[in-house]
Amino acid sequence: MTARHATWLFRGAAIYGLILLLPMYFLEKTVAAPDPAFAHPEYYYGFVGAAVAWQLVYWVIGGDPLRYRAFMPLGVVAKLGFWIPTAFLWLNGRTPTSTFMLTNGDLILGIAFFLAWRSLKTPA
Repeated sequence: MTARHATWLFRGAAIYGLILLLPMYFLEKTVAAPDPAFAHPEYYYGFVGAAVAWQLVYWVIGGDPLRYRAFMPLGVVAKLGFWIPTAFLWLNGRTPTSTFMLTNGDLILGIAFFLAWRSLKTPA
């Protein structure tokens, strides 16, 4: 993978993430209210805010992948940090299949972030 490909990957991931996440600021009653796990709205908005912040990190990484290569493994951790627990919850019947299927995008991006990190050389 070249730096140009990594730019497209990380910038595309940032845009994709913002498209999915920003509407959640207006969907609390639809998404969070029916779920007792989100009985505290600060957890819901805290999750959305932290996830939005990571999309901005992906945007910055995409701006200069060679310079910010050291942050790429953190992107992998962020992606897998959502996918792995969701996969275990789904396997135990504690989250719907639709939620698990949506998080598979995070698995794919996590793998792609890892491959980008491995293929780029560190700046001299």
